[in-house]
Amino acid sequence: MNAFAAAVDALFGDPNLARDAIWRAGGSGEGTPVRVVLRTPDQVTNFGAGRFVTAGRMLDVRTADAPSLDAGDTFEIGTEIFAVQGEPLRDAEGLIWSAEVKPA
Repeated sequence: MNAFAAAVDALFGDPNLARDAIWRAGGSGEGTPVRVVLRTPDQVTNFGAGRFVTAGRMLDVRTADAPSLDAGDTFEIGTEIFAVQGEPLRDAEGLIWSAEVKPA
């Protein structure tokens, strides 16, 4: 394990940062327990001469826990379910998926 992988494991093991979730490939089935970081960054959208700021929802999950993340996959966090929309992206080291999510 290299230093980056150890750091990722520490971050996803932190109870103040990461949460327990159930990942369901394709949005169905029993699911797999994973740890996730749910973020809500502002997103800026330009439309004509206007500029709109909206709250986004991003979810990070370790690639070791969810090796193939796709649009339509879902994450159950407590009583909420979030669906992956768009194409998830991996970090430079290939250790973390980042995906835009929406309530399912």
